[in-house]
Amino acid sequence: MGFPGTWMTESESMVYRVVPKCACSTIGQIMYYSDHGTFFDGDIHDSKNGLHKWAQDDSQPLIERNVKAHKSFAFTCVRNPYQRILSSFFDKICGIQRNGKRYRGNLVPQLAQKYGVEVGSPETDFDFDQIKSFRRFLLFARDTIRWRKPMEPDIHWSAMSGHISTFIVNGGRYDHIFYTEMFNDGMQVVLDKTRHKHAVDLKKIPRFNESEGHGPKRAHPVEEYFDDLSRHLVWEIYKRDFQLFKYDFDNPGNKLPIGQIDLDEVHAKLGD
Repeated sequence: MGFPGTWMTESESMVYRVVPKCACSTIGQIMYYSDHGTFFDGDIHDSKNGLHKWAQDDSQPLIERNVKAHKSFAFTCVRNPYQRILSSFFDKICGIQRNGKRYRGNLVPQLAQKYGVEVGSPETDFDFDQIKSFRRFLLFARDTIRWRKPMEPDIHWSAMSGHISTFIVNGGRYDHIFYTEMFNDGMQVVLDKTRHKHAVDLKKIPRFNESEGHGPKRAHPVEEYFDDLSRHLVWEIYKRDFQLFKYDFDNPGNKLPIGQIDLDEVHAKLGD
């Protein structure tokens, strides 16, 4: 299986396991900048050179050799599950993608037909009942994860622990896992522990939110999207994420963690 979703700087200064919707665009650009002194012109997910990626055949043997020997500092980043699933909904389901089309072609019409999800449109200024539609989307997300119907789960809403575990199961070990909500503090640890050709000043790094501005703005506080049933579904999908990464399940309005990540616990529980 190898190391899907893994990126590595060309200098092999650092190795990163991508978790979608967890600041991955910004992290990728920082990695790129640390080697080249410039940012990639465009969405870093589209880069074909300047950064080793498991999806690039030429990079695979280099990444595999590095990770299995633990030659470089390896890390990943996580995000509050309530915030992450909401972000996935507004970006991937409601938003217009970089190519000017809806995400995954017929996915949105299928959601409208089978689950009654409304998403609005740019022509109507994305006017729709966000709370009702999000809760219906959440049912769909649960169905894809629990029963793999009506489709396989999408990487943007499948559990973070699932992404993170593949790196461990196939022979990797993380040196650091940090929080999107405390991004500068967490990323600074990575920079302090690694050598790079070009110095990175996190206070001057822009946030590369490639999905921003392509869909509706969230109209309500996070907690208003999650009634009792919604929270039950979130627990069913993301129980392990809450437990391992120490997020507050009881209060959807609290995006900050309530404990410290125990790397030994993560490796033990995700390495099965």
